Amino acid sequence: MSKPQIALVTGASRGAGKGIALGLAEKGMTVYVTGRSTEVGSAKGWDGATLPGTVLETAEEITKAGGKGIAVVCDHADDAQVAALFEQIKEEQGRLDILVNNAAYIHPQLIEPKPFYEKGLDAQFILDVGLRSAYVASWHAAKIMAEQKSGLIVFTSSFGASCYMHGAAYGAQKAGLDKFAHDMAVDLEDVNVQTLSIWMGPLVTERAIIAAEVHPEQYTEFMATAETPEFIGRIVYAVANDDKASEISGHTVISAEIAKDRYNISDREGKFPPSYREMLGSPNPPNPAKVY
Repeated sequence: MSKPQIALVTGASRGAGKGIALGLAEKGMTVYVTGRSTEVGSAKGWDGATLPGTVLETAEEITKAGGKGIAVVCDHADDAQVAALFEQIKEEQGRLDILVNNAAYIHPQLIEPKPFYEKGLDAQFILDVGLRSAYVASWHAAKIMAEQKSGLIVFTSSFGASCYMHGAAYGAQKAGLDKFAHDMAVDLEDVNVQTLSIWMGPLVTERAIIAAEVHPEQYTEFMATAETPEFIGRIVYAVANDDKASEISGHTVISAEIAKDRYNISDREGKFPPSYREMLGSPNPPNPAKVY
């Protein structure tokens, strides 16, 4: 696989997307980042507090970190805006080496310990911006990557694909992303494009820090060993540079495990984050059967 140069990380105004983009920036990549936030104040934490970060600020930090940041204001619920995004990348760069599908609708009641029918019906919007949007972005990216015969499409997933986590809509979205990686790998195998779904562990993000304050009984212990989002970006870069990445294409992997066992990538203070496989479940292994 040739050295990756151009990446796109969706949903990168803050949180996981921002950190992943910064992890790629450390390697000198040009990173396109999308988001809707152009002014601080549009996103709120679980306690109602204003969250920091805009897509424009993320692009600036990417450049400061050693890469080249390019912000594109994009609503991933709008297919026309997404199509224009990929046209822009193709016109400006002529290629795309990494797509990280991270954009997702975060419902304000997501972490409330209530059954799904007591939460607002709009919680299911994560199946639009989160699942459907990842399909649309991957469809556009695959066309570029198939033509150049190289590339990596990543889905940011979680243990919620296996265990009960945040309710039915969240779990279905994560399970769907894993299946996207599995099935898209079959279609992309002959054009040397890899796919991967990554179960990220608890992450040190703006929302997570507030969650630990709002629900300390659920999150305080997890946060003590939480992963940085930049850690996920370094894993993505390692996979994109892995000459044997086809071995894991279509798989769903646990971030802590692939980082330690395959790439020897550590996180904060040189430590390896724990895997929560025994507590929260295991990814499904790839199924070799094909039915057309």
